[in-house]
Order: sequence, then C-alpha cells, then structure tokens
Amino acid sequence: MSLTLSDAEIFELSGGQTQPRRQLEELHRRGFWRARLSRDHKVVLEREHYRAVCRGAVDPTAPRRDTGRPELMPVAGRKTA
Repeated sequence: MSLTLSDAEIFELSGGQTQPRRQLEELHRRGFWRARLSRDHKVVLEREHYRAVCRGAVDPTAPRRDTGRPELMPVAGRKTA
C-alpha cells in the first residue's frame, strides 16, 4: 500500500473535482490540512493523515504550524559557532 492516496482516491475524496487546485481546496475544506500540491502539480495526501482525520484523531479546527515545508530539529548537545 502506498504512503499517499492515489489519483483515483483523491478524485473520489474531493467530490469528483478534476483540477488539482480545486481538489486541494476541497480537501482542505474537509479537514485534510496536510494535503498539498507536488512540483508536478498533483495533489499529495498522506494516507496516515487521511486515516487520522477520518477517525477523529486530528482536530481540523486546531491551530497549525504546518508551513508546507519540513522543519529541522536542533541536535541536542551540539554547539553552534
């Protein structure tokens, strides 16, 4: 099983939308705030985020820090120059 939803699953989940921007808007409206566009303009939604939202483990109204980009964690005990 793939780590991300397939194009067919995105199509179905977005209510039949075919344009990536509209798919993304619909997914965000439905609480899948981690959905994003890839460099080749396809919608990417991680399967685990989809499952978490569907089972209620993620509060779609909670404030988020997600900027769409990964953040590096500082290494403990390491001194910076």
